[in-house]
Amino acid sequence: MAKNDSRNKGFSTRIINEKFKRKDAHGAIAMPIYRNAAFEFPDSESIANAFQYKEEIASHTYTRITNPTVENLEHKIQAASGAENVMMVASGMAAISNTFLSLAYAGSNIVTSPHLFGNTFSLFKFTLAAFGVEVRFVNTDDLEEIASAIDENTCAFFCELITNPHLEIADLPEISKILKARNVPMIVDTTVIPWCAFDPRKAGVDIEVVSTTKYISGGATTIGGAILDYGTFDWAHNKRLKTVSKTATMSQFSFKLKREIARNIGAAMDPETASLQALGMETLQLRYEKMSSSAYQLAQFLSDQKEIVKVGYPKLESSKYKSISDNLFYGNPGAMLTFSLESREACYKFMDKLQIIRRATNLFDNKTLIIHPESTIYGTFSPEMKTVMGIEPNLMRLSVGLEDVSDLQGDIEQALAILG
Repeated sequence: MAKNDSRNKGFSTRIINEKFKRKDAHGAIAMPIYRNAAFEFPDSESIANAFQYKEEIASHTYTRITNPTVENLEHKIQAASGAENVMMVASGMAAISNTFLSLAYAGSNIVTSPHLFGNTFSLFKFTLAAFGVEVRFVNTDDLEEIASAIDENTCAFFCELITNPHLEIADLPEISKILKARNVPMIVDTTVIPWCAFDPRKAGVDIEVVSTTKYISGGATTIGGAILDYGTFDWAHNKRLKTVSKTATMSQFSFKLKREIARNIGAAMDPETASLQALGMETLQLRYEKMSSSAYQLAQFLSDQKEIVKVGYPKLESSKYKSISDNLFYGNPGAMLTFSLESREACYKFMDKLQIIRRATNLFDNKTLIIHPESTIYGTFSPEMKTVMGIEPNLMRLSVGLEDVSDLQGDIEQALAILG
């Protein structure tokens, strides 16, 4: 775990009071935005040392590689999570792509669930497949099926912390036991639950990927992603990384990611984005607790409506994942829920009558958002593929924002009236 003198402080205190990695020349208490592309050096030897990694504290050379404003956000996330290394990238999908481009290789395979966000599914099924990487889909509720899918060429197990939009939760501590016995890293997309309500290390996560567009951005102001390395996996067991160098502060994975893959792919986070997301980090816990409380109240409210066929939220007694959710998330499983009506047509009629809730994609905006996943996020997939992915035509996803919950209930109630 990264050394941090503030680890005994509360979550929000750690983030808000985390010191800059490098002292600001003017004593600013908010990190300035460094919009420049390049950084000047006093002499030729200094710039040569920077490019050859001969400095004790690495200098910034070019913003595609590192930037002070981006570094500050990485430092805040490190303080929040306890990760050994953090790297910011341009989006959540960039986080997943850069991660697997760093550790997968032709002939390797990834074990995962078919119940994934649409673009993640496409990345594994089509994009990485073109480079000779196999995806092996399993039921992540079935530990034996996971174990039997792993072989000597398995480069990683991947899952979403809570599947989107299925709301399934894998038993990460139990899966971790299987993976550790077989020397396979656990990579988890934890976008749906931030570190104030989930401890990735305790659950056995080795590499964490996050869409910082969601909770961290603080109101859907920016697009971004983060890759967190907890320093818990021995990469000597990865055929591609076993010969890669490592340092006192970087595993072979982080070394490969930062010194090669991320630079070559070029999906760098913009400094303006980093500044806004660093500000969003400071109110993360406050917003999360409000959104989650409202989501639970709405899930209970929806469960009592006669027009609703089914409600999905892990804190409900009806959820098969309630026990796992209570264990992993301290009884607070976030602000995403789903509910089903009789048909796609009923979903459309209902959505079109909403006045407060916005018809839009994204999650964890300050505004409450609703979407019909089957016709949008998964709209270009074939019916057969939708079946494999578990996408139902009568399901809607609700991302609960910061509005007063009584007003959200009223909006839902008046929209349901159209269904008679």
